[in-house]
Amino acid sequence: MTESEQIADPAQTDDWEAERQQLRMELGTRMKTLRQDCGFTLEAAAQCTGLALSTIHKIENGRVSPSYENLVRIARGYGVGMERLVAGEEEQPQTTRMTVSRAGQGRKMRSAHFEYEVLCNALTHKKIIPIVTKVEQRPALKPADLEAHAGEETIYVLSGRVELSVEHYETVVLEPGDCAYFDSTLRHGLRALDETETKVFWASTNIPDER
Repeated sequence: MTESEQIADPAQTDDWEAERQQLRMELGTRMKTLRQDCGFTLEAAAQCTGLALSTIHKIENGRVSPSYENLVRIARGYGVGMERLVAGEEEQPQTTRMTVSRAGQGRKMRSAHFEYEVLCNALTHKKIIPIVTKVEQRPALKPADLEAHAGEETIYVLSGRVELSVEHYETVVLEPGDCAYFDSTLRHGLRALDETETKVFWASTNIPDER
């Protein structure tokens, strides 16, 4: 019996679902608190982020996990750094210019097709957002699956193989040790190609809102 044919341990599945819901609720609470601190109604938040009011409401109530692109839009719209969205109470942002994340100790987040470990949250006003990302398998990406945002990104494959799709370019397969750099304003997407655990180091520029 292959690994893909083995039946998942129900206890492990239940534990992960509970952890995922907890992560969603924690993120949603931070999002709502930050919005209120900014003095935004849901309607105002929708206007400044470009997200649907219903999407923001679902995120704040822990019903959905935002994609990385939506996190970028929220940070820009609220005029804050990404660390304000992902830092927990024990990780209050510092004003120093150096911080360290030990292995496996970054802030973990989850979206539909990715599991993120956001690193170095304690440092404020970073120009680069460093993330280790576990990428999941899914069908070939369609134009509707691609998203764009301001800035630039680089991806370095740590394990497994990924397929990178960037608007106007042929899709490219990246293997361990391969690196890609692209303009984030082009619609883009990423998917794992194999059943093996697939991880990338993913860094993007943090572009502040210039309203």
